[in-house]
Amino acid sequence: MALALMLVIEGVLPFLLPAVWRETFRRITQFTDGQIRFFGLSSMLAGLILLYFVR
Repeated sequence: MALALMLVIEGVLPFLLPAVWRETFRRITQFTDGQIRFFGLSSMLAGLILLYFVR
């Protein structure tokens, strides 16, 4: 169920604003590995915190 919800949420931006999504994705491809790792870590921590408060 969580995976399905994640796919719905991630699909909203490319569905509603494809040009914005494309530009955002282009910028992300120019990030360094460290920046991408920091973004991934931040996303994981935010998800864990959200899970903690929801439960």
